[in-house]
Amino acid sequence: MAVHRIAVIGGDGIGPEVIDQAVRVAEAAASKFDRAELQWNKLPWSTAYYKKHGRMLPEDGWDQLATHDAILFGAVGDPSVPDKITVHELLLPMRRKFDQYVNLRPAYLFAGVPCPVYRWNDEAKRMEERAPGSIDMLVYRENTEGEYAPVGGNLYPGTENQIAVQTGVFTWKGCERILRAAFDAARKRPRKKLTSITKSNAQVYGMGLWDDVFNSVRKDYPDVQSSSLLVDAAAMDFVRKPDTFDVVVASNLFGDILTDLSAAVTGSIGLASSANINPTKKFPSMFEPVHGSAPDIAGRGEANPLAAILSAALMLNHLNLEKSAAAVQNAVAKVLAEGRVKTRDLGGKNTTTEMGDAVVEAVG
Repeated sequence: MAVHRIAVIGGDGIGPEVIDQAVRVAEAAASKFDRAELQWNKLPWSTAYYKKHGRMLPEDGWDQLATHDAILFGAVGDPSVPDKITVHELLLPMRRKFDQYVNLRPAYLFAGVPCPVYRWNDEAKRMEERAPGSIDMLVYRENTEGEYAPVGGNLYPGTENQIAVQTGVFTWKGCERILRAAFDAARKRPRKKLTSITKSNAQVYGMGLWDDVFNSVRKDYPDVQSSSLLVDAAAMDFVRKPDTFDVVVASNLFGDILTDLSAAVTGSIGLASSANINPTKKFPSMFEPVHGSAPDIAGRGEANPLAAILSAALMLNHLNLEKSAAAVQNAVAKVLAEGRVKTRDLGGKNTTTEMGDAVVEAVG
């Protein structure tokens, strides 16, 4: 029996609530479909840990994480502590220290989930609901450099002469490896289509380099239909015609913003999963829901755990437990299509645990 060590960081807010359900579902699927053992190591690193110890994780925290095959992460962030501590001492350093340069965020319109954006039927001359599966995109977001690189500083803070400098960092290597990851994914999909997001008409240096690398890499993928789109036009088309996108590749900032939009277009950010992947597997990859800690609903049992559960499915797939991953994906699709169990964000009244129970039952 294959054994996989998984570090579990519930974190803050609704993080522990949704991760508990993801663990239950992943455990049920892995034991049944791949006969794999998942060894869960729950770590208490959070804002509460910071308040007690003055740091987000222990001195040997990164060494502890490095011994695992994967990390299942809930959320981090609390109004009582600045994000420059909670986010910038745990989440963002993790992506860089473990070179998790691929941030993969799927966006899929499930049956049973209303799409808030209708489509225009030109023949019938009317607006119509979008069909399940008509939105099916994979967004590849560069995850270790770009606009989120911690390069910059402040001069004369607290005075009228204060100057803030925030520097975007783009390297040929960083751009090339995320673009190749996206092209490789596009090559395996039926439509074989890729859209690169840019803003080189304004950001002529960083995005100019991005475009140069894109134009170089695309020559190696003649079987993939590829094009470049300015980020403002992409934001408009994510709403106006999201069905036209297949694989999308973007910088750290652009990918972050666009995937929140794609989550809204496909019904709820409570369905938005993500994977922070080190493709070499030299370091553990990390899997987390997109929604964040949502402190306003923490502890009320209202959070939708499906984003965390779908993130666990991405983790299972990364661990080569493909049958288990497919079982989780299919179980989520079944629960949503039946519509008997719905959390608040989906128009229902069921609790976090009740949604978890429904998916575990559907896994069988």
